[in-house]
Amino acid sequence: MPRGTRWLVRAVSRLGPELHPDGPVTTETEERAVRTSIAEVWTLAGPAIAHMMLLTLVFVVDRILLGRYSKDALASLQLSSILIWSLYSVLTAFSAGTLAVVGRAIGARDRMTAARAALGAMGFAAVLGLLVAVPLSLAPDLVLGALFPAVDAAISDDAAAYLAIVSLALPFAFVEAIAAAALQASGDTRTPLFAATLGNALNLGLAALLIFGLGGFPELGVTGAAIATATATALQGAVLAWVLFGKRSLLPLRAALAAGVWRAPLSRVLSISGPAFVEKLVYQGSYLAFVAMIGFLGAAAMAANQALVSVEAICFLSADGFGIAAAALVAQKLGAQRPAEASRAMLVAAGMAMALLTTCGVLFALAPRVLVGAFTDDAAIVDAGASALYATAVAQPFMAFATVVRMGLRGAGATRAVLALTLAGSLLVRLPATWFLAIHLDYGLVGVWLGSTLDWVVQAGLCGVLFFRGSWRKTQV
Repeated sequence: MPRGTRWLVRAVSRLGPELHPDGPVTTETEERAVRTSIAEVWTLAGPAIAHMMLLTLVFVVDRILLGRYSKDALASLQLSSILIWSLYSVLTAFSAGTLAVVGRAIGARDRMTAARAALGAMGFAAVLGLLVAVPLSLAPDLVLGALFPAVDAAISDDAAAYLAIVSLALPFAFVEAIAAAALQASGDTRTPLFAATLGNALNLGLAALLIFGLGGFPELGVTGAAIATATATALQGAVLAWVLFGKRSLLPLRAALAAGVWRAPLSRVLSISGPAFVEKLVYQGSYLAFVAMIGFLGAAAMAANQALVSVEAICFLSADGFGIAAAALVAQKLGAQRPAEASRAMLVAAGMAMALLTTCGVLFALAPRVLVGAFTDDAAIVDAGASALYATAVAQPFMAFATVVRMGLRGAGATRAVLALTLAGSLLVRLPATWFLAIHLDYGLVGVWLGSTLDWVVQAGLCGVLFFRGSWRKTQV
């Protein structure tokens, strides 16, 4: 258990009546329960945070190395990597249903149902990945031209080269996401971390050799980065699939495959994931529009935004890690018919995430130029990024709370509520606020990140309302 959590014990303990609507509890009993919950959250969240960071570190390494290679190469990742990540986020949305169904089954001590749900979801992921990868790899320039028509030709060409290669690894990426969700729902966050560590080691070595042409390898620039990323992604998906089908797997996938009865659990996964898919589609669609607005600000702003995204990555990935822990514990405890413990786990995870991200926000405000300068030595890019980082600092505690609660609600199966949150934040707040501040008032990249911050503030408030209403604890999965 991490040190310095006494404040969290006191804060959550004061909400005892809210967590136990069916009867009062003593302060001492509640404090013991909170300490237990902190330990449970941290046991799952630590490896989950590291896993999420390593998944994104592949792209961060590409940004750092390509930033040293050329400004156009770095700016091209604003298009290609964002598109790949958006596709990944939208088309693996059914990992929310996987986590909810597998976690509920684990909580109810029904491992065969959990295995059948995981098996069906992984098969669905592999097929979906192929359906997306083939056309995207064949015509990346058409996709990029339709989405980002105002971008310079040199940047667009680099983005197309990257996209054509990395898209081939999408089937492996989709399987990795579902396999990781199944393992996390079972209480295993270490195996996904191990696979991500292997993938990152491979990506770092290959990217350095192929981008700059070291050690006798050809100098491939963006193409070299794409080859390294695709290879690392394929490795991670293959490792997790191999572990789940192994004899020592937490889930009996071999028995589930032999039995062949996996359609009903898959239907449950897809039913819960439907609203999550729409939510991700809306969010990522609005984010692409968000990125397109940045495209109007020029290459320097695009490159600076890539640096900002990389700097902030440690924050939103940490929040995601705590969210994974919250979702897994909520699903398991609701499956075991312990709703008060589910509430406590979600609140504790949110509090721990807020503490960490607030600390990061302070660091952003104290050393903005140093942080942005780690990705580029271009003075114009550093100036633009450092100014916007102050707005990013303000957003951190709100982003932490909203991210964890949203993921906890998904773990409960309350994906419709999360969809409503995303619609309100993305369409009614982020996009109009960003356009008004960045384009209309000409605040540039600072306006972009102010719009994002306002979105997180609104979503955090709405998440608090949903949490304390408590109807999510009665969601049927």
